[in-house]
Amino acid sequence: MQQQCMLTTIDNPFDPFEQFDSWFLFDVEKGYNSCAYLGRIARTSEQLSDEENDQEVERAIDEIIKYDFMNIYKKVTKPRNNGPRSTGNSASNEKVS
Repeated sequence: MQQQCMLTTIDNPFDPFEQFDSWFLFDVEKGYNSCAYLGRIARTSEQLSDEENDQEVERAIDEIIKYDFMNIYKKVTKPRNNGPRSTGNSASNEKVS
């Protein structure tokens, strides 16, 4: 998979990749609860690889959009970083003097 996928709504002005906290608050305040909805549809497992889980999440997003009779959901994508998954800790890259 060459891209990351996320589920969002057409009226959410925030980028779920770069502004997740704001995106999430908007989503919950509007009553969409997209993360919980996706969690109920996606059949992920610790026994699957990260790539298999990512494929399952994308399949679930596509299914949600397919049956979205109100046309409020959309899939947003961004290119995947092919390096190791970030843990959010960049301290190991800092120069110590």
